Amino acid sequence: MSTIFSKIISGEIPSHKVYEDERTFAFLDVNPRQEGHTLVVPKREVDYLFDLPEEDYEAVWAAAQRVSTALKAVTHCARVVVLVVGYEVPHAHIHLIPTNTLGDVPFPPIDADAKGRLAETAARINGVIR
Repeated sequence: MSTIFSKIISGEIPSHKVYEDERTFAFLDVNPRQEGHTLVVPKREVDYLFDLPEEDYEAVWAAAQRVSTALKAVTHCARVVVLVVGYEVPHAHIHLIPTNTLGDVPFPPIDADAKGRLAETAARINGVIR
């Protein structure tokens, strides 16, 4: 079944497109966190960003860089932040959000338990990477 993003890419659902190339499509989020909040999606329908084939993964990040440069110029923001969440729609996507302060970034609260396990967590991650 096609995702809402596939329907946007195909033109079945209207969008405010800001960029498109052979592998990616970028459009303004209909529920923006800030003016210019943009979604960059691969045209290939894959649920999880890190499961994309390498060429699509690289294309998404290249498009994100290109779009973020335009967002910064248009919105005059200090930085464009990147969020990769992926729970909302089962189609890989990157949020680009223009920001001016750290307060504009939606961070969850600090997890004191996780903070206390930094060394243990790093060791577990290193064990899998190697």
